[in-house]
Amino acid sequence: MAVNSPWMFGDWGGERSALKQDGVDFQVNYTGEAASNFSGGYNQSTTARYADQWQFGTTLDLEKLLNWSDTEFQLTVTNRNGKNVTNDAIGDPRVGTLSSTQEVYGRGQTTRLTQFWLRQGYFNHTLDIKAGRVTVGEDFDSMQSNFQNLTMGSGAAGNWRGDRWYNWPISQWGGRVKLNFTPEIYTQVGIYNQNPKNYDTGNGFRLDTSGSVGNLIPLEVGWLPKLGAQQLPGKYKVGAYYSSTKGNVYSSGAFENGGMQYSDTAHAYGGYFLVQQQLTAVDGDNSRGLTFTLQGVMNDKKTSTTDNFQSVAVTYVGLFDARPKDEIGFGAGRIHVNDEFTRTQREQNDGNNVNEYSNPTYLPIQSGSEYDYELYYGIHATDWLTVRPNLQYISAPGAVSEVKDAFVGGISVNVAL
Repeated sequence: MAVNSPWMFGDWGGERSALKQDGVDFQVNYTGEAASNFSGGYNQSTTARYADQWQFGTTLDLEKLLNWSDTEFQLTVTNRNGKNVTNDAIGDPRVGTLSSTQEVYGRGQTTRLTQFWLRQGYFNHTLDIKAGRVTVGEDFDSMQSNFQNLTMGSGAAGNWRGDRWYNWPISQWGGRVKLNFTPEIYTQVGIYNQNPKNYDTGNGFRLDTSGSVGNLIPLEVGWLPKLGAQQLPGKYKVGAYYSSTKGNVYSSGAFENGGMQYSDTAHAYGGYFLVQQQLTAVDGDNSRGLTFTLQGVMNDKKTSTTDNFQSVAVTYVGLFDARPKDEIGFGAGRIHVNDEFTRTQREQNDGNNVNEYSNPTYLPIQSGSEYDYELYYGIHATDWLTVRPNLQYISAPGAVSEVKDAFVGGISVNVAL
């Protein structure tokens, strides 16, 4: 193993760096996340679960390889495995939770073609076009996050509207057009095919569009400044999305014929904002210092089960001079359930004449908000290995008042091979 290399298996005698210089860059990464339920939750046993993801990618600089100006190609295959303590212990299995203590879990534990796209810039990178098999969150509402709890993760708009906005590792046919007014200010619009079959296990390499139900159109405006003499980087983004896929309007629901029936459908829409700004540096070194992050999402109250979300986080890299690449972070998030959706759950229980939470046929009422908190410390063991032990607290898991608050211990490992 190479200690002073960005890769666990070294530079292949210099060949890997030479290939990258010539336009061929390989990425092999492993992420593993473990979590244990210390107390609380639906199942109060000290359950532990482990989930992981392998990522195999290649970036081709086609300007170097084929003399195609400002053009690159990306191929990425991912594989996810394991289990999630959120599903197995923390949330009531009849409704689950709203977030996840292991963000790498989910979206189908299978192998997928996650990226297969071509990007090309025009007019000195003023216009930038990207198309192929893509994930929405790699371009829209994207940021840097090392939290293990999904609540403080990137792509928040998709995390709380996953039935319309497909984040990593789910790919779909689509693309975006980006206009860079200056190196710091841009706007972009995308269109992405929506096909629920892309979620299915075993469909990771499915490329046809049969089963499509509509398209997602996100729009974003962003400002990427470097502030002050220390050039502190920031990300300021505001966006909106519209889905041509129709869904049930919860306010039109009524209990009939043994279940909820809806008399109206509507398109989905929403908006989001993201603020991420480094606030300090250490002795002029902006690779160290304090960073502040604020996120928010608003979804329509007609068709979304969660109508709003907010999170705030602070991280500090290089708190100790002896450990300049270590990082400490704390974050908190709130996920709110749509009141109209809550009403449908109550009507369904009333219609079935079931009012006791202990009854297996009772549908737990999700009302109000779930709150998620995390504190982690990232140990930069080598340039290719980072280990992040963390503590998490989940208040009102699933926004179900009968489920006790959960205290969770976790640890994540990131390896670049």
